[in-house]
Amino acid sequence: MYYRTRTYLAGDWDGDSNLIMTIKKWKDNGNLALDFTDAHDLTQARDGSLNCSIKGSLSTRLNASKTFVLIVGEKTDSVTSGSCQHCREYSSYYQRCSRGKTVDFRSYVKYECEKAARDYNNHEMKVVVIYNYMSVHRDKCPETVRYIGTHIPGITRDFNGNQKFDYQAIKNAIMN
Repeated sequence: MYYRTRTYLAGDWDGDSNLIMTIKKWKDNGNLALDFTDAHDLTQARDGSLNCSIKGSLSTRLNASKTFVLIVGEKTDSVTSGSCQHCREYSSYYQRCSRGKTVDFRSYVKYECEKAARDYNNHEMKVVVIYNYMSVHRDKCPETVRYIGTHIPGITRDFNGNQKFDYQAIKNAIMN
């Protein structure tokens, strides 16, 4: 049993890092009311780590989290980063890991979403899905979290009609 106190941010870091980093900046800004303990401060994996080692680190962070926040953009449901097929230890010829690890073709995002969905269904975690759009596009969301938790658009228009990240909606979804 884990004591869940953290908030876990997930998403396609290549395509949606703008919104992810904005949420982190809001959190770090002492003048704003968005405050949470970031699960990513708990453990770190080295860039050269095997995908299975990184997933182990992700699992540790998720187990300590009470809130899972997924940022959904254009490619969130189709990213493959984290799949064993991209690991130097995976042999496609033998279809196995040269280190004897279990082969897992899920991306990091799908791995995180599946764990979050299990924990949500066990009433252990809140799920918040923030779309990097002005409206909700569930078709771009990974299936395991597509219809659970709170789903909100992350972008709104300001008084001049310019698009901006919706601080108030995002804060309310994460904090409530």
